[in-house]
Amino acid sequence: MQSQNFKSKKSLTVDEALLKVMNYCVYQDRCHQEVEKKLNDLDMYEDAKAYIISKLIEEDFLNEERFARSYARGKFRIKKYGRLRILRELKKKNISAYNRQAALSEINEDDYLQTLSGLAELKLKSLNETDSFKKKQKLYQHLAYKGYETELIYDVINEILEY
Repeated sequence: MQSQNFKSKKSLTVDEALLKVMNYCVYQDRCHQEVEKKLNDLDMYEDAKAYIISKLIEEDFLNEERFARSYARGKFRIKKYGRLRILRELKKKNISAYNRQAALSEINEDDYLQTLSGLAELKLKSLNETDSFKKKQKLYQHLAYKGYETELIYDVINEILEY
């Protein structure tokens, strides 16, 4: 009995996969982990994956330092993530310690502190809490979740609540 549930899947040649992954990397900076996942989704053999990845690195389509720097800039500017959250996310993507530190150098200290203050004030306005302890606690939790350092959070909370 023949089953009609199976669709024949066309496998790609190494050159076709390389072109597909090059386009994937051109669209936005990618890390090695994302490219490997893409190649796994394309059902490529290990030898082919190794060849494609080395070709991408050789032709500068895949550059982990550039990815890490771009990632940190974007997450800080758009999502307002703090350094700790950015480091945690980069670590999940298996980015080296050197590249994680390089990524953090993309964040200007004055912008960082201004963003933290802005986030704290915005969150404070949205809190409908009368108990000052609970208000501080909720504010702290929000900023810690965003990935800001404890001592900076306390400084900002004390500054805006003037305690």
